[in-house]
Formats: sequence, C-alpha cells, structure tokens
Amino acid sequence: MKKTFALFFITAAFAAILVSSPEFSIAQSFLDKIEREYGTFAKRKALALVQMMNDARDLDDMGKMEKVNDFFNQTPYASDKTTWGVSDYWATRLEFIGKDKADCEDYVIAKYFTLKELGVPTSKLFMTYAKSIRYKSAHMVLTYYETPRSIPLVMDNYNYKILPASVRDDLVPIYSFSGDELFNAKQAQIGKMVPAAARQKRPWDELIITRQKD
Repeated sequence: MKKTFALFFITAAFAAILVSSPEFSIAQSFLDKIEREYGTFAKRKALALVQMMNDARDLDDMGKMEKVNDFFNQTPYASDKTTWGVSDYWATRLEFIGKDKADCEDYVIAKYFTLKELGVPTSKLFMTYAKSIRYKSAHMVLTYYETPRSIPLVMDNYNYKILPASVRDDLVPIYSFSGDELFNAKQAQIGKMVPAAARQKRPWDELIITRQKD
C-alpha cells in the first residue's frame, strides 16, 4: 500500500512538471548591466519580478493579474517632474525598476508587458485614460475585458484592488487603446493621442526576460 501511494505521488509530481509552462529567466550578463546602470537594488527587483512571473505562469488570467498588480503597486508613486525632470515621460519597464518610482502611465506599461509575457491575450488588455474624481486629475489604468462586451476589470495604482469598472465611481473613463497599437504604431492619430509616448524613439520593453528552453 505504501509503495502504491509513493508511486502515485511520484507520478503526479512528474505529470505536474510536464504540464507546467517553461520558467522565465534573465541572462546573467543582462543582470550585470542592470546592476551597473541602476545598482544592486534594481538587480534584486528584476530577479523578484522573474520569481513572481514564475509563481504566476500557470495561473488563470485573474490570478496572473492579481500577482502582477500587487507586484508593481509596491513601487512608490512619483511625478515625471520629480523622477525625470520633465512634465510627461513614459518609462519602460526597465526604467520603472531602475528608478523604483513611477507615475500612472509607468504602472500601466509595466503591468501590460508582464501580463503579455505571461500569456494574457493582449486583445483583452487596454490602456484607459480616465479622470480621477478623488484627485481631480487625469489618470491612466490598465483594463481587462474577459469578452468584448464584458464590464472591464481595472488595474490601478490608486486603488490596489482589481475591481469592475462599474463600481469604480471615482473614475470617469475618457478613452481606451490597445497596448499593441500604441507600441507598434506609426499612425498619426496614435501619436496625437499620446504625444509623450510617440516622442520616445526606442524599444519600449528594454527588460529582456526569456523562457527557459528545453
């Protein structure tokens, strides 16, 4: 009987390994680059990001969103003027981790890329401009639509809970656009919509995270 149970658990563990998705990792050379440019804390945070992604990689969409939302919301908020010395700057995920401070657009970009790498369909993810009633200012959040007609779920750096937009009466949505349209766009209308992003002529996702190959 004991041998039977032991064989069962070994078989179950082996099956779990087979069905789990490949692990994420960062090359040591790239970690060294992060440390040179931003310091030891940034290197540790990049490793923590990869660990979080590996913990989340086999979860459903909601589980992935909760992990990602919680991780990036730990970073303190700071205005672009404080961080970059300009009024409007859209940081890449590497800059987000390196500076360890961000404004609303930076949270959205970091969450978007991480969820995309985790396999959440980008067709369900939208960057949404809104007006914050509480702070009386423009704001940006990442929204998730289970179906095109679903009430979106809101990932926010003001309210850390992922809630349906229907209960977020502190936000007035203005317009949404897809991340893929933004980061691949050459269309004039996208440039006019998000001028700070359009001015930055560089790769948006500078943080190189790969999946381990067999």
